[in-house]
Amino acid sequence: MNLLYLVSWAAAIVVIAALIFAAKKKVGFGTRVLAAMLLGVVVGAVFKDQAADVGIVGNIYVSLIKMIVMPLVIATIISSITSVTDPGMLKKVGTKTIGLFLLTTGIAAVIGLIVALVLDPGAGISYAKDASFKAREIPTFMKVLMDLVPSNPVNEMSTGKVVPVIIFAMFVGVAITIEGSRKPERVKPVKDLIDSFTQIMFRVTKLIIRLTPYGVFGLMTTMAAKYGLSSLLPLGKVIIAVYIACLLHFVLTFGTLVTFVARVNPFRFLKKIYPVIAVAFTTRSSYATLPVNLEVITKRLKVSDRIASFVAPLGATINMNGCGGLYPAIVAIFVAKVFGIELTMMHYILIVGSAVVASVGVAGVPGPASISTTVVLTSAGLPIEGMALVLGIDAILDMARTAINATGTTVSSLVVAASEKEFDREAFYNDADDELDTYESKPLFGGNKAAASKA
Repeated sequence: MNLLYLVSWAAAIVVIAALIFAAKKKVGFGTRVLAAMLLGVVVGAVFKDQAADVGIVGNIYVSLIKMIVMPLVIATIISSITSVTDPGMLKKVGTKTIGLFLLTTGIAAVIGLIVALVLDPGAGISYAKDASFKAREIPTFMKVLMDLVPSNPVNEMSTGKVVPVIIFAMFVGVAITIEGSRKPERVKPVKDLIDSFTQIMFRVTKLIIRLTPYGVFGLMTTMAAKYGLSSLLPLGKVIIAVYIACLLHFVLTFGTLVTFVARVNPFRFLKKIYPVIAVAFTTRSSYATLPVNLEVITKRLKVSDRIASFVAPLGATINMNGCGGLYPAIVAIFVAKVFGIELTMMHYILIVGSAVVASVGVAGVPGPASISTTVVLTSAGLPIEGMALVLGIDAILDMARTAINATGTTVSSLVVAASEKEFDREAFYNDADDELDTYESKPLFGGNKAAASKA
C-alpha cells in the first residue's frame, strides 16, 4: 500500500461525498449519473492501477442489482399475466414483442455489416494466436431447447438462468388466470400475496436505484484505470465501427420506430430514457438495467404497468440488438479481413440470418455476445480464433452494445403499448419527468387503467 493508493481512495471518498451532497440538494438523477461517469473516468485516468480497487463500489452495486433480478422478474411476469383478463390480448402482445425484438436485431445486423464493410476495421491487422483464448462451445439445437425449458426453477434462479424462470412464471400466471376464471375465491389469496410481494420488490428496487451514481462511479473508475490509450490504438477502428453502428441503429431504427410508429417526439423520448442508457452503458448488464428500465417505462414514458412488466423482463433476456445483432456482424467482417477470406453475398445473408436466430437461441446461455458471435462465425465458415483479437477491448465494446440492448427494450415497450392503447400520450407530453429514486409507491396493477388508454 503506497501513498498514491491512499490518495486515490481519498479522491474516491470526496467524489462519493459530493454525490451524496448533490442528492440532498435535489440535483437530478440523470445529472448525478453523468457526473459520476465523468468523475470516474478522471479518477481512473489520473491514478491508473492504484485506483483499480475503487471498483469494489461498482461491484457491490452490481451484486445488489443481481440480487433483485430473479424475484423482480417472477413478481412482474406473474402480476402482468394475472392482470390481463383476455388471453387473446396476452398472445397478441407476446407476438408483437418478440416480432419487434427479431426485426430490430436483424436490422442491427445489417447496419453492422454495412459499417464494417465501409470502415474495414481489420485492414492492416495480422492474426497472432492468444494463448489465453478459448473458443466458446456452440450449443446444439437440442441443448438450447433444453436450456430454455425449466426443470428445477429454484436451481435455475440460483444459477441465473432467466429464460426458464420467465417460462415458469408464465405458467404460474396462466394457471392463476385460468383457475381464477372458474373459482376466483381460490386464487384471491395468492394474487393478493403476489401483488403485495411485487410492491415490496419495487420498493427494494427503488432503494437500490438510489445507489446508481455511486456504483457508476466505481465501475467507470476501474474501466479508466484498466484500459490505457496504448491498448486501444491497434483496434481503434473496431471500437469506432461498433460505436458508429450503435449510433446509426439508435438514430435510424429506434428513431423511426419512436417517431413514425409510436408517433412521439424523439428528442423528448431521448430525454426521458437517458437514465436507462447511462446505467446500461456503465454496468454493461441488461439485467442490472432492468429495474431502471421498468421505472423509466412506467414513470416517464407513461406506458401501462402490464405492458412494461411483460416486455421489459423479456427484453432483458432476448432483445440483443447490440450483442446479438450488430456486434457479431462487425466481428465477422473483421475476422474475414484479418484471415484474408473473401466473403460473398451468401456469406452476408448467413451472417444476418444466423445473428437473428442466435440472438434468441442463446438467451439462456451466459456470455450471449460471445456465443452469438461464435454461432455467426461458424455459420459463415469463419475461424472462431479470430475472436481472440477483440477480447482485450470487449469491455469497451460491451458498454455500447448493452446501451443499445436496453434502449431497444424501452422502444419496444413504447411501440407495443401505443399499438395496444396502453400508452398515456397526454401525460407523456404534459407531465414533468418523475425522479426515479424519490417518489412514493402506488398500485402497479389494477390501478387507473383509464389514463393508460389515452393513446
